[in-house]
Amino acid sequence: MVNEPGGHGSPNPCLDGSSIGRESSKVSSRCSTRGLKPERHERLREKMRRRMESGDKWFSLEFFPPRLAEGAAKLISGFDQMGAGGPLFIDVTWHPAGDPGSDKETSSMTIASIAVNYCGLETVLHMTCCCQSQEKITCHLHKAKRLGLKNILALRGDPVGDQWKEEEGGFCYAVDLVKHIRSEFGDYFDIGVAGYPKGHPDAGSFESDLKFLKEKVSAGADFIITQLFFEADTFCQFVKACSEIGITCPILPGIFLIQNYHSLQQLVKLSKLEVPQQIKDKIEPIKDNDAAICNYGIDQAVSLCQRLLASGLVPGLHFYTLNRTTAAVEVLKRLGMWTEDPRRFLPWAVSAHPKRWEEDVRPIFWASRPKSYIYRTQEWDEFPKGRWGNSSSPAFGELKDCYLFYLKSATPTEELLKMWGEELNSEESVFEVFMRYFSGEPNQNGCQVTCLPWNDKPLATDTGLMKEQLLRMNQRGVLTINSQPNVNGQPSSHPVLGWGPSGGYVFQKAYLEFFTSPKTVEALLQVLKKYEFRVNYHVVNVKGENITNAPELQPNAVTWGIFPGREIIQPTVVDPVSFMFWKCVHV
Repeated sequence: MVNEPGGHGSPNPCLDGSSIGRESSKVSSRCSTRGLKPERHERLREKMRRRMESGDKWFSLEFFPPRLAEGAAKLISGFDQMGAGGPLFIDVTWHPAGDPGSDKETSSMTIASIAVNYCGLETVLHMTCCCQSQEKITCHLHKAKRLGLKNILALRGDPVGDQWKEEEGGFCYAVDLVKHIRSEFGDYFDIGVAGYPKGHPDAGSFESDLKFLKEKVSAGADFIITQLFFEADTFCQFVKACSEIGITCPILPGIFLIQNYHSLQQLVKLSKLEVPQQIKDKIEPIKDNDAAICNYGIDQAVSLCQRLLASGLVPGLHFYTLNRTTAAVEVLKRLGMWTEDPRRFLPWAVSAHPKRWEEDVRPIFWASRPKSYIYRTQEWDEFPKGRWGNSSSPAFGELKDCYLFYLKSATPTEELLKMWGEELNSEESVFEVFMRYFSGEPNQNGCQVTCLPWNDKPLATDTGLMKEQLLRMNQRGVLTINSQPNVNGQPSSHPVLGWGPSGGYVFQKAYLEFFTSPKTVEALLQVLKKYEFRVNYHVVNVKGENITNAPELQPNAVTWGIFPGREIIQPTVVDPVSFMFWKCVHV
């Protein structure tokens, strides 16, 4: 590992040789900071209140846990893409038949936990009364709290069979679940409940159902998400009726996107709703043409949402995606609500776990593997804020569970073999994989190398700024795995290098991390003698033998920013002790 004013870098491979890093010296990481993004510390209900006061409309997205592990991995990989559009939150449904509170890859609890911890998404976990005793529900809630989940959508749930069966020692109504959550957990969870614009099908009347909804809100619910509906007037009349009986919390309209004939029939059957005749007339002639129905569904949803937003009664829109996000994104783009901001809050991916809200410093070594870093530090009680400090023994956990699907490559094994080759016959064949990654040219299989074992994504945009230099280094057997260019006072709004709030300036020391042979190390150490006071380096081999010219325990800031009204912020450091942990397990 090496670091100097004006260096380069990329992702990380491990050969029989040394792991080297270098960084330019003499800027310490001893600076405290106030939060860059105050809303990071806000509860969901506080975010809703702030957005309502400012008139800033939001959207949220609902997902369900897939039945197969492959589907779960695909869903998780899609969360990062959906998060880029700026949803206020996502929610994950609860299906009693799918063992939703377990540690299975396909459980609701697992999917929601990954969304919070590894994707940085504000997440609402559904919880139902169905097939659960009070004791079991309490256990699930304790687990959710331990995993960093702070929001629950409290529901009665649909019966497993045709008729609702009371669970011994359980709850029959959502209001009892809300009361239980407040009784056992106080104000820890923000709680949402369901509303039915035309009344619940099991309620005696619309008026009686409204009274039940008022009871849920009085018991401690913070917001309402409605069942799907097809006409804006249905929702507007519902909101006015709620207001008349004293319901004042946010009410979010549930938007169902018609994407094919079968899913529409299924959902209508489950919800016991009647499809308006004008929609039936449009769909019937095209019911066997999924593309035509999807296009109609997008147009219909855009029109519905425009009328809702124009009513002035809607703080945000909640989309039932059915795990098909393409149509939802198109609707949001047409509404002007899908806003991808290229700027990052921090130079690395943040977690939404409450105990990591203050975290704003990390070692640079995990830059390309943020999920691995979060996993290895999940047992920490506190996280660095403002400075990394002098760490004599960071308690990084082992990666014994690196097989977990959310830590694996999102690329199928068959595609990886096409990219990297079925068999590596020489060092040069390894060099070739790296060169193809940087050049973008297809390999002998006609396949582009879009990821490496140490970086599961294509070249980062800032790495592309030094692509030619990196390509030449990899051609010579210096296999770069992590890097950043020298940056001297670029605006924080820069589309490639910027991060943090507007009006600031960001700085980086050049950093390069790579694998190479012992022979190259010997030659490099001779050259580095000429730059002793300009370049810090750490050279570690597979035996753990370490050669360095840097203080053994002193972290060195390699990224920092200056923003109006704040102290200097230093979110990325080179820490010698952490480097020894990183080099031991490259995952």
